[in-house]
Amino acid sequence: MTRFSLKFAAASVAFVASTAAFAAKDIVDTAVGAGQFGTLVTAIKAAGLVDTLKGPGPFTVFAPTDAAFAKLPAGTLDALLKDPKKLQSILTYHVVPGKVMAADVRTGAVKTAQGQSVALRAEGGKVMINDANVVAADVAATNGVIHAIDKVIMPQ
Repeated sequence: MTRFSLKFAAASVAFVASTAAFAAKDIVDTAVGAGQFGTLVTAIKAAGLVDTLKGPGPFTVFAPTDAAFAKLPAGTLDALLKDPKKLQSILTYHVVPGKVMAADVRTGAVKTAQGQSVALRAEGGKVMINDANVVAADVAATNGVIHAIDKVIMPQ
């Protein structure tokens, strides 16, 4: 388990830079302002997690982008939005207690706020959570950090 540096495509770096102005906001407001997490914010509201993610934290949120939610099978998102308990379980599976910047990620299992563990991998300058790639890292918020991912990960 060694430290590493991340190298992202110019688009990902631009995304992180464009969200720097939102650093004085909490996780929810940062996600709203970023413009890439509209579906996630809708899901957070439907699951009743707004107050939690506006709380003191700190939280590390592996946040599926709108494009990641679009990859779900047809009807899945609509069904989840109608099932707040299941949606809450899935969303909290994307949250790790504490503030973990990309450079501090270690390969191994980490317990989520949902209670199950996820597999974090740090290899070749890339970070993965289960089988999702971090596509933009270290989006700062007052109560934690957001790492954008390219897939919605599902608990067992």
